[in-house]
Amino acid sequence: MSRIGKLPIVIPDGVNIEYNNSEINIKGPKGNLNLKLRPEIKLEKKDNQLIVARINESKSVKSLHGLFRVLINNMVIGVTNGYQKKLEIVGTGYRANVQGKKLTLNLGYSYPYEFDIPEGINIVVDNNTNIFISGINKELVGETAAVIRKMRPPEPYKGKGIKYSTEIIKKKAGKSGK
Repeated sequence: MSRIGKLPIVIPDGVNIEYNNSEINIKGPKGNLNLKLRPEIKLEKKDNQLIVARINESKSVKSLHGLFRVLINNMVIGVTNGYQKKLEIVGTGYRANVQGKKLTLNLGYSYPYEFDIPEGINIVVDNNTNIFISGINKELVGETAAVIRKMRPPEPYKGKGIKYSTEIIKKKAGKSGK
């Protein structure tokens, strides 16, 4: 049995879970999320725990067992606490600005990048160089952070660009003149 899949999902107070054979809907204090389930996966609710089980022991179903348990657990955490990623902008003249539903990034190019903020994502810019991305959908928060970082990834010589706050950039030595 899958080590991850057999762990029960603890349902905190204030979270309401409704499911049938094809879809699960999770409502919490921060919002609601839904997920389409595969027919090979079944859910059982006991007390304040949700148990993800599989119908048979085929290899493809075993791989889905742990996956759906993690996806549902991420949804429960998202509607209770939410998720957040922090990006840092490093470089002279590099800055970010939020205006309505657009993030404007000046990254040393001849034109500023304009990024449309997706629905369900909240972006806050602090000191023009720190970008905080938050939301209830873990996948969407991570994807938004990756798209923004991709606009100017950090380079290894001076470290200029957009990086995650936890990312460590190994700097390379430049040319050595003789």
